[in-house]
Amino acid sequence: MKAVIALFKKDLLLEFRQQYTFYGILLYVASTIFVLYLAMGQPEDQVWNGLFWMIQLFVCVNAVAKSFLQESRGRLLYFYSIAGPRDFILSKLLFNVLLMGLLSLVSWILFGLLLGNPVQNGLRFMGLAVFGGLGLSLVFTFLSAIAARAQQNAALMAILGFPLIIPQILLMMKLANTAFSQVIQDSLGMIVLLLAGLDLLVVALAIILFPFLWKD
Repeated sequence: MKAVIALFKKDLLLEFRQQYTFYGILLYVASTIFVLYLAMGQPEDQVWNGLFWMIQLFVCVNAVAKSFLQESRGRLLYFYSIAGPRDFILSKLLFNVLLMGLLSLVSWILFGLLLGNPVQNGLRFMGLAVFGGLGLSLVFTFLSAIAARAQQNAALMAILGFPLIIPQILLMMKLANTAFSQVIQDSLGMIVLLLAGLDLLVVALAIILFPFLWKD
């Protein structure tokens, strides 16, 4: 556990020093939302919801998915000598969950400022935005680890990622629709449990399979 915390602090410290990931993604989100505002003004609720989750998907690809691709081979060899594979993958998952949760909240704030805020239940949508960001970050962190071992082929990550993530995005859109009204659907709890189960499955697969990639 100490190794996980130490590696997590390393990623956090590097991000605080460099900050190019956070500010680069912030600029990307702000410019994209501004262009949408110029093109359509304030969209309808369903369109607003769909645009939010599509931008979240590409934010995750640009921010979280590069966590392994930016690691040099020499640095990976150093980590290999001081920590185990499970410690390394857990620290990456933890850091990317934190980063994506923060970016999800920032995206919602920018959406509200430029495209209006049709959400009626703000706390529910905020929780769902963080929950959805968590799921996206887990999937793309694991896929980033696979792509990094395949000669750092980012195209492989995209090919593997989008078929896996589209069903999750569709479920998150359906969940988020409940925040645009005060009516709670009966299937809400089942969808949350399904997404939570998928997230736990990704974590379990990462812990089980990453040591085999680590040995390569």
